[in-house]
Amino acid sequence: MSRGKPEPMQAVKQRRDAALRALVEGVPYIQFLGVTVDRRGDELTAVLAFDEKLIGNPVLPAIHGGVTAAFLEVTAQIEVSWAMLWDDLETGQIDPRTLTQETLPRLPKTIDFTVDYLRSGLPRDAYARARVTRSGRRYATVFVEAWQDNRSRPFAQATVHFLMPTRDR
Repeated sequence: MSRGKPEPMQAVKQRRDAALRALVEGVPYIQFLGVTVDRRGDELTAVLAFDEKLIGNPVLPAIHGGVTAAFLEVTAQIEVSWAMLWDDLETGQIDPRTLTQETLPRLPKTIDFTVDYLRSGLPRDAYARARVTRSGRRYATVFVEAWQDNRSRPFAQATVHFLMPTRDR
């Protein structure tokens, strides 16, 4: 990122996408679940691609409640981490080409997690978006909801409280 001329939009997009990719790849459980994250500007949408291994009740069939909870939690964690990275990324303090699991800023730790299961998760792709409702130096609160076919009909939602990492950890 140069200070003289504005950065071309394609370069900005590539830089942001590289940083998000490093962040998502830094959480091994995300790969296990098969979650991907789509970015439009600063808005993230997590996608849980359907897989038979996610079914908890084959009679219904329904996505396992633990999978649903994990999907909500990792979506919230990526959202709050992305918000933490954003300013450093935009000012050039972080170069996404150098981000690895070892050099990524530490992830926030879950303190408290409350899930509301609103209906069964059906055997199809699921989507989730999170919103940081409070972020301080020590703690953050994030609201997240997941839906399948219709965003106005979420099948689960959660509130997560995180302990934020300090700059030296």
